[in-house]
Amino acid sequence: MINTITEILKTLCEKDGVAGYEDEVRNTISELAAPYAESMVTDALGNLIVLKKGGNRREKPLVVSAHMDEVGFLVSKITENGMIKFLTVGSIDPRVMIGRKMKVGYKKLPGVISLKAIHLTTPAERKVAPGASSLYIDIGASSKAEAERYVRIGDPCYFDSPFEEFGDMRIKSKAIDDRVGCAVMLALMQKDLPYDTYFVFATNEEIGGSRGAMTAAIRLKPGRFLTIEGTTACDVPEVPLHAQSTTQGLGCVVSIMDKGSVYSRDLLRHFTALADKEGIKWQYRRSANGSTDARGFHSAGSGCKGMGIATPTRYIHCACNVVYKPDIEAVYKMAELFVKEGF
Repeated sequence: MINTITEILKTLCEKDGVAGYEDEVRNTISELAAPYAESMVTDALGNLIVLKKGGNRREKPLVVSAHMDEVGFLVSKITENGMIKFLTVGSIDPRVMIGRKMKVGYKKLPGVISLKAIHLTTPAERKVAPGASSLYIDIGASSKAEAERYVRIGDPCYFDSPFEEFGDMRIKSKAIDDRVGCAVMLALMQKDLPYDTYFVFATNEEIGGSRGAMTAAIRLKPGRFLTIEGTTACDVPEVPLHAQSTTQGLGCVVSIMDKGSVYSRDLLRHFTALADKEGIKWQYRRSANGSTDARGFHSAGSGCKGMGIATPTRYIHCACNVVYKPDIEAVYKMAELFVKEGF
């Protein structure tokens, strides 16, 4: 199954879709899901909601969800000399932007995020990391008029970082957060399931507030939910184990809480015990920063119980996310346990 998930992940990571501009990703997922779907609906916020029929109906819907959008940028201004100023879509540290290759606008023009050379900075400037407002994207235009032939204000911009397998079963690419969750869901849909299950490919997660997920939750009124994410791994030099939120190689990440949700302790205990019986590697997330689409499913309408699982991902919200293939397999197996439950 890991080969199947890797192939799907490659296909999805090669598509582009910042929050609010997920069309390309959604169209690809629709094509991949169609052979296994009983029904597919795209709602007003762009969520793709897929019903996979199982052997039995559920008393209340079960929803498995991952978000389609990635962090990126929107064009906010074109300068007189043809440089592109931008807004960030999602939380991106300016320190990881400088020098990055970009795809700009609907024509996906090549560009690079730039700032003035170190030779032109003052000693005081060299002591402070530049903010996003001081950066720009150079597309090679010589004037505003030339740039406007290809780019308009509001156009999306994406990191240009190809999918690549490397090292010891690692994958690097842009947008692994959260195309990895989408890939796991598409792989699950290819299986015969014992119960009907809704798969929600959500929009607008990276800008916060779980807008897409909340809209889907209000529509479906689930009895239980599972969110599948990419979450921060910090197993890198000079970070001791106790300070690492998650660690690659330790398997599926299970969240206790974050800034948007406190997850059901009954479900956590039940499924981690099942995972132990099945020999599935898993780890607790050892921090509570950030939030996920669980927030929307947890609190929309009359609310419902759920779990959040994730693949430990290095360099999250950056041009090159890195994941370990056996961890993805563990996430898949944990999600499979969840969808097989009758509830």
